[in-house]
Amino acid sequence: MTILGIDPGYATVGFGIIQGDRSRHQVLTYGVITTPAGAPFASRLKQVYEDACLLIEQFRPDAIAIEELFFNKNEKTAIAVAHARGVLLLAGEAMGVPMFGYTPPQVKQAVAGYGKADKKQVMEMVQRLLKLNQIPKPDDAADALAIALCHMRSATNLLSAAGGGNICSTT
Repeated sequence: MTILGIDPGYATVGFGIIQGDRSRHQVLTYGVITTPAGAPFASRLKQVYEDACLLIEQFRPDAIAIEELFFNKNEKTAIAVAHARGVLLLAGEAMGVPMFGYTPPQVKQAVAGYGKADKKQVMEMVQRLLKLNQIPKPDDAADALAIALCHMRSATNLLSAAGGGNICSTT
């Protein structure tokens, strides 16, 4: 199983692609999609969409795991990130890849074993679980790898318990 994990944003979109199953997995690649700060917002969204489609086309993931939005105090930023998440969902749908959403506590629980783990604990577990020499940088890419691991662990655990089938609701 190949999973593309996405940490949505419009200035920086983290991505991480892993392959394997619940007990064995390896990193294929990780990084960020960035957009220029001075560009019109619609142009930035178009770039996010096009770059996401290129990633999907190149790596042909079996599933895309994307973080559900967590709304903090900055509504303007949250709305802009929601727009970017929408174009990422569109990219997955347009490319025919099943999409699965996870909240930050679900990701933390799956990766660190505790839904209220801090960022450092999650990053260290990503490094350990993926047998990496160092914590992936930038943070957005490490977050995306954590999201991909969350899906890998959740999907394969539920599949083995249920005997297969669609185990998550799509976003």
